[in-house]
Amino acid sequence: MVTDISANDTTKAPRRRPGQIESRGTRVFGAFNAVFLVVLCLLMLYPFITVLAQSFSAAEAIKAGQVSFWPVGFNIDTYTAVAKNEQFWRNYGNTVLYTVVGTAIAMTLTTTYAYVLSKKHLKGRKALIGIAVFTMFFNGGLVPNYVLISGLGMKNTMWAIVLPGAISVFNLLVMKSFFESLPTELEEAAQIDGLGWYGIFGRIVLPLSKAVIATMVLFYSVAFWNDWFAAFLYLDKSELFPVTLFLRNLIAGASTSASEGAAAAGTTTASVSANIQAVTMILTVIPILCIYPFVQRYFVSGVMLGSVKG
Repeated sequence: MVTDISANDTTKAPRRRPGQIESRGTRVFGAFNAVFLVVLCLLMLYPFITVLAQSFSAAEAIKAGQVSFWPVGFNIDTYTAVAKNEQFWRNYGNTVLYTVVGTAIAMTLTTTYAYVLSKKHLKGRKALIGIAVFTMFFNGGLVPNYVLISGLGMKNTMWAIVLPGAISVFNLLVMKSFFESLPTELEEAAQIDGLGWYGIFGRIVLPLSKAVIATMVLFYSVAFWNDWFAAFLYLDKSELFPVTLFLRNLIAGASTSASEGAAAAGTTTASVSANIQAVTMILTVIPILCIYPFVQRYFVSGVMLGSVKG
């Protein structure tokens, strides 16, 4: 009996009691782990910090490669030039509108489609999944898509931006896997209480899916916010441009708005063009950095819950 008890005790993981001194190996490992994580964080932050420093630096310092962590020759002429441009703020508002509307439409279609595909008793389920997966590997092509958008009368409208990318098949499959992992007993109990499919979906399934929904909202928001190529293809009116296309035109030299604003501010075109890429990146990434802290706690759990089923 004594032997059995001692054997069972040896299988338990040792725990450090309050006030117990850690071993030297534990302290060394903790210190090494902390240093490694700090170095890793610095390596990941270095590009962003460098770009931020360049956006406030003088053109000559950027060209000479003197900017690393701190601005050299503090300069806000480019920020001033862009901030004074009404077209920039109009396009910025367009981007916010396209992102909000596009994300709302995408989430509505993705959640409803994924919930339908998660029902194994649904007739034609395999065909619906096959149609979705088929689009991951085959595309109509640039010219047919342009002809289709023009033929539907969506050219030079917001719908040419938000509708073609309304459903991401990857996000669809992740959400489908998550819905399949939910206990079927919950839906059965709701049906006994008199709820229909719409009631079950809206009052049972969606409240339990906050993690994966927050993750998908982040994915779609970033995609719509960063997209400029669709606008480049389907929009001809500058007042409809998203801010990413506006900034892309500045970099490519297709727009002289920033140069005119810089001249009014007393600087030169050369100083604008030298750090305009850095200013572009900073202005584009700021909204995403503001949104991410509110959804990051759902991010990992949402992806893992939707990707792993066991």
